[in-house]
Amino acid sequence: MSKNIGRLTPPSDGQEITWREGVLEIPQRPIIPFIEGDGIGPDIWRATKMVLERAVDKAYGSSKSIAWLEVFAGEKAKEEYDEWLPQDTIEAFKLFRAGIKGPLTTPVGGGFRSLNVTLRQVLDLYACVRPVRYIQGVPSPVKNPKLVDMIIFRENTEDVYAGIEWEEGSTGAAKLIEFLRVELGKRVREDSGIGIKPVSVTGSKRLMRKALQHAVTQGRTDVTLVHKGNIMKFTEGAFKEWAYEVAKEEFGDQTVTEAQLWDDFEGKLPEGKILVKDRIADAMFQQVLLRPAEYQVIATTNLNGDYLSDACVAQVGGLGMAPGANFGDFIALFEATHGTAPKYTGLNRANPSSLILSGVMMLEYLGWKEAAEGITRAMEKTIREGGVTQDLARMMVPPRAGLGTSEFADKFIENL
Repeated sequence: MSKNIGRLTPPSDGQEITWREGVLEIPQRPIIPFIEGDGIGPDIWRATKMVLERAVDKAYGSSKSIAWLEVFAGEKAKEEYDEWLPQDTIEAFKLFRAGIKGPLTTPVGGGFRSLNVTLRQVLDLYACVRPVRYIQGVPSPVKNPKLVDMIIFRENTEDVYAGIEWEEGSTGAAKLIEFLRVELGKRVREDSGIGIKPVSVTGSKRLMRKALQHAVTQGRTDVTLVHKGNIMKFTEGAFKEWAYEVAKEEFGDQTVTEAQLWDDFEGKLPEGKILVKDRIADAMFQQVLLRPAEYQVIATTNLNGDYLSDACVAQVGGLGMAPGANFGDFIALFEATHGTAPKYTGLNRANPSSLILSGVMMLEYLGWKEAAEGITRAMEKTIREGGVTQDLARMMVPPRAGLGTSEFADKFIENL
């Protein structure tokens, strides 16, 4: 039985997830903290919770279940704690090692720039992971969305998300501009805002390591580094070089580079090997549209990954169909990848698929493969039968009325 965490009381019949010698040990009833989220968060969380619980029950009966623990961030935390992100919430995620969350609002008037970013940084969730895969029946703006089946590993703590910047006209900006001019011989216009883009060996290598580990365990044969190293040679370019070092030094017997592919193997990838290659970021945007089947695993810096993941998801139905997770070495936080959509708050019109599919990722993390596969099959069947929410229904030809959030969940559960 877990002790109270500040004002939080964990379920007495649940157990903690633990690590032993680098391996997760999952109890039969793990305690999973959740944040229902702001805006449409409560609507999509209710639907997601119903689906996850039904899938686990269907797969395992009474032998496995989830002990939910509500924790707080965003508007509900402000009401409960008079804080946007209480320390209790952070400690709960650290203790229980896996959690799930809906979308969170960005506080107005100071404090946190983004609660989502803050959670990633304070928990050191350095890999933002987004699988992108087409589900038959989802309307798409491209001719062959079924060719899209990739997973994006985006560095989560550095680059522009480090949040190191100074406003134009501020004392800090003026000091830095002067320092650059006097000490380093670099001229910056005096009426500039200034931002710092850190990219470290540590951050780059651990992100690449995570991407390659995924490729190995999932039998993927292609990992692509996406960067803007032709312009930013000591940040983006360095990311590329450090990532290649990981491939060579830690996965050398499992990987070949594109140069080796042609020099040593006449362009044919040897059985059991993973091809590691790199692409310039702007060219990659064209590649994922024109030749998506050539890319399986993508590893990239923060801002590139932010743009690229949304561009890929647009081909398979948009952010409403996009699962996501943030991984550290010992903690994982699964989340809806879209915003709070406040104009739809409480209207029972939001698409819960992003959060449901993020729940699938969570079940896979727990090793509950049968429950995860059950949800995936039910999602495919529900959409194939025309069961879609309004965000997808209005994209269909001809447009149709979509299901409400709860009606979608009910139909989904029928198909489990």
